[in-house]
Amino acid sequence: MTAEAQTASPGVVGAMYLAGEAVFGDAGSFRAVDPSDGAALDPAYRFAASGLVARAAELAEAAFEPFRAAPVEQRARLLELAADEIDAVGDAAAERAHHETGLPLPRLTGEVARTSGQLRLFATALREGSWNGARIDHALPDRKPARRPDVRQRRVPVGPVAVFAASNFPLAFSVAGGDTASALAAGCPVVVKAHEAHPGTSEIVGAAVTRAVAASGLPAGVFSMVYADGPTVGIELVTHPAIAAVAFTGSRRVGLALVAAAAARAVPIPVYAEMSAVNPVFLLPGRLAEAAADLGAAFVGSLTLGAGQFCTNPGIIIGLDGPDLDRFTEAAGGAVAASSPAPMLTSRIAASYADGVARLTAHPGTEVIARPDGADRAGWGCAALVTTTADEFLAARELHDEVFGATSIIVRAGDRGQLVDVARALEGQLTATVHAASEDAPLAAELLPVLEGKAGRILFNGWPTGVEVVPAMVHGGPYPATSDGRSTSVGTLAMDRFLRPVAYQDVPDDLLPSAVREANPDGLLRMVDGAYSRD
Repeated sequence: MTAEAQTASPGVVGAMYLAGEAVFGDAGSFRAVDPSDGAALDPAYRFAASGLVARAAELAEAAFEPFRAAPVEQRARLLELAADEIDAVGDAAAERAHHETGLPLPRLTGEVARTSGQLRLFATALREGSWNGARIDHALPDRKPARRPDVRQRRVPVGPVAVFAASNFPLAFSVAGGDTASALAAGCPVVVKAHEAHPGTSEIVGAAVTRAVAASGLPAGVFSMVYADGPTVGIELVTHPAIAAVAFTGSRRVGLALVAAAAARAVPIPVYAEMSAVNPVFLLPGRLAEAAADLGAAFVGSLTLGAGQFCTNPGIIIGLDGPDLDRFTEAAGGAVAASSPAPMLTSRIAASYADGVARLTAHPGTEVIARPDGADRAGWGCAALVTTTADEFLAARELHDEVFGATSIIVRAGDRGQLVDVARALEGQLTATVHAASEDAPLAAELLPVLEGKAGRILFNGWPTGVEVVPAMVHGGPYPATSDGRSTSVGTLAMDRFLRPVAYQDVPDDLLPSAVREANPDGLLRMVDGAYSRD
């Protein structure tokens, strides 16, 4: 189905993709909704019942062995073909996503580029080869009292991966987003459960990836995309015996349900769930004295980006109580009061946000700093800013909870020690930000080790929104930011989630995989007898 099919007349049913074929669901119907005005969008879509989703998993399982055995160059070419196809339909995908999510068109155009760019990044990583993790420890036949065997190690794909698309990134964390790209790069077929909030966008991208798989010459079961009810058929996908791992971006409640379902299987599997974060920002006194007002305005720009529906929006600000923090608070409050309401991704997210703001602003230990007019518009979200003391924050654990949207709490610490105490009390986070001047170095040095235990990414003198797609990036963090704090969903290390190590002991050279053969035919950088070498 082409991008033009997204404008089909009412009554036409949109497609999902099952191993190369456009198919139509066999369960309940639904439509996307334009969040800006609540209007239902054509065409209608239908969910897949259990049988279709099971078929997608079975086809992925059948494709796994030929896919994992395919030359690295063929896998890399698949990713590049997918990137080319997505670029070709990028305008249509961005336009449809704009109507389905209410997100600004320029943001979505950039997201198209990020989506195709990360596919190409993984193609480059495949060809570079370090993902193999190749290690060789040669035999020591004369070692006493016993000979040391020849041991070699590389990493292999785990098997088919179920990817649950996110609501807040309809392209970059969706059908062909980082989870799909990294799983395909690792040699794992993918079954995507598309998000029902943006099915038209998903259909455009799903068709693009389907065309890429066909052009690559790889088995069609390498990729499928279905619409499915999450609490029932989505759980059935996670528990299908063909599925070997799960990637998810969304709420803590749903993420933990998937983790529990995967753990209860006869053969448990890992779930890499990105779930919740408040992304604390620490304003150290030297930097706050230099630029309190400027920091306040810049903070609100990050807070309100995407109506606060990034997983990295700053939800907590911590600084020393005093005139400088007062100046910051005044500037931030003014910027919040002047901010405009924005449509939220879905009515469910909007309702959850409204409840979260109500709880936070009604808490007896908080004081409301600012809220703009228009807070009662259905389906839209308005920024909110509250403040509290560090004593209250440390005593009231509910103040630590994420409010998914443009709401933040300023925590006033009584002294430097209490500022560090607040850091120690936080849950696991995706990010932690420090604003520091040169004179703040001693306090920053004390804070950094604490933040290393709390966050996957630590940044200085910036704002956490915006995740650069580069090999060194970590987009993950200790629980509950993610279900496995050792992983990242952005950057080339995202492949690690879907690879496992295998050791080969005294295996004849002509039977070894090329990554660990003695002659190193792939020219890989390998650890040989404890030292890195390309020999």
